Amino acid sequence: MTDWSKLSDAHGSAEGVPVLLERFEADPPGVWSELMDRLCPQLDIAFSASFAALPRLAEIAADREPADRHWVLSAAGPIVSCARRSVEGVAAREAYAIEIAELARLTGECLRLPLDIEDYVGLLQTALAFDDVQVWDERLGDLAHGEYEVECPYCGVGLFIVLGDDSFFVCSDDHALRDVEKSPLRPADPPGLVGLARRLYDRALADGQPVVARRLAYLFGQGTCTDCGTGFSVADRVVAHEMPV
Repeated sequence: MTDWSKLSDAHGSAEGVPVLLERFEADPPGVWSELMDRLCPQLDIAFSASFAALPRLAEIAADREPADRHWVLSAAGPIVSCARRSVEGVAAREAYAIEIAELARLTGECLRLPLDIEDYVGLLQTALAFDDVQVWDERLGDLAHGEYEVECPYCGVGLFIVLGDDSFFVCSDDHALRDVEKSPLRPADPPGLVGLARRLYDRALADGQPVVARRLAYLFGQGTCTDCGTGFSVADRVVAHEMPV
């Protein structure tokens, strides 16, 4: 049995977490914000109680039909993603490996549902958290909004990577406010994709998400800085932006 009084959450003692989890089970969308405020505020920090809650979250997810799991999985995903940031979290990831594997399986079932792009990409990002894929377990979600901010690898200017439904380009000014110089993105050739890019692209197609697959081809494609003309890998610049040397 978990002694919650010896664990902590964002508010201090975690004694109230079991009751909060019961309330969450009864009403995931209504209690999600409150739960995350205690266990993973801002979706970027976790506590001893956060990791201890993973088995219960896995149980709650398993007891629900795939169409009703979204809020539960989106609670567990950020907690698991945060685990790499502390020794305690790394140990918890090993201790709860079975539960995390189950959460990954349950997420896979949900990804096959007919979802809108935002829900699908959010769940795909959650799946990457359970698979311990750094950067993309927190930034893949931006694919649904169609925009990333990066820096040119040569001149350092800030760039917007725009992945719209019909327009894919690079610019260095806010394209929403004014007419700006744009450089077209060049998508990766799908047969040439490898590793994570291949997995994500193939998965999106298999799940009936051709729009997501198309955006992924551009995300793992090439861009050109509008200021200095330097070519670059879009995905590499997103990673560099999140994990600067």
